[in-house]
Amino acid sequence: MCQETFLRAFRAIRGFKGQAKFSSWRYGITLISAATGCAASARAPIVQAPRGVDLIELAAEPEGGATVEDLLSRARAHASVARVMATLPEEQRTAIILKEYHGLTFQEIADLIDCPLSTVKTRLYQD
Repeated sequence: MCQETFLRAFRAIRGFKGQAKFSSWRYGITLISAATGCAASARAPIVQAPRGVDLIELAAEPEGGATVEDLLSRARAHASVARVMATLPEEQRTAIILKEYHGLTFQEIADLIDCPLSTVKTRLYQD
């Protein structure tokens, strides 16, 4: 994932206009690489549990006071969100990730992805 991020940055360096900090520009590329990588890993096949690991025993010991039902519900919600996010166009998915998962403001997102503020708002609120 790290190599993919640096490769994308290297290939897109001509697109850096200097209107934002270089670190912000590189951060945007990192987020896009991460989103792309997460989408690819979401499509990856499920792996068998390693030998010697008892999944039933592991599930019987919920972490942090959460019940197995809570963990299952959270996993289902996460999978559902991931499926829906995978259907969105990359521009819209990137705007949502930057806003909802990283807490950036509309203006920070606009600066980061080099587009008008109104475009960011449209990408976040379109159906």
